[in-house]
Amino acid sequence: MGLREKYNHAVQTAKSLRMDGSAEERDGKLYVNGTVNSEDEKNQIWNALKAVPDWQKEVVADIKIRPSTMKDPTPAPGAAPRQTSAPPAAMTTYTVQSGDTLSAIAKKFLGNANDYMEIFNANRDQLTDPDKIKPGQVLKIPQHAHK
Repeated sequence: MGLREKYNHAVQTAKSLRMDGSAEERDGKLYVNGTVNSEDEKNQIWNALKAVPDWQKEVVADIKIRPSTMKDPTPAPGAAPRQTSAPPAAMTTYTVQSGDTLSAIAKKFLGNANDYMEIFNANRDQLTDPDKIKPGQVLKIPQHAHK
């Protein structure tokens, strides 16, 4: 069974959400790249990917939120009204490379290595220890409040 078949639920979830992108299998990994309309849609795809136990070894994903979600201002049926206090594009993502540390990532994106806990706290859904990150993990990078 190929990885596209193994992760068919995630691929179908991405299609049903009309993700603008692709899921390609190469070098023994499934590369999922694309753009969706909201954080909720991005999380739905991530939850479908994470439903497969080996996802951390087999999936490299970069799912972004479309900067302008005004293309379809009509909320989906049954959807809660949009909150305007936080823009949906407040977070970017970063795929962990071999040798990375949260401090180095914080320095690169937030300007200060000591802000690593901001990244850790934004990723508590997948991290249990700030010293234990793995290559291939896709971390949410919060927008720095003190810039």
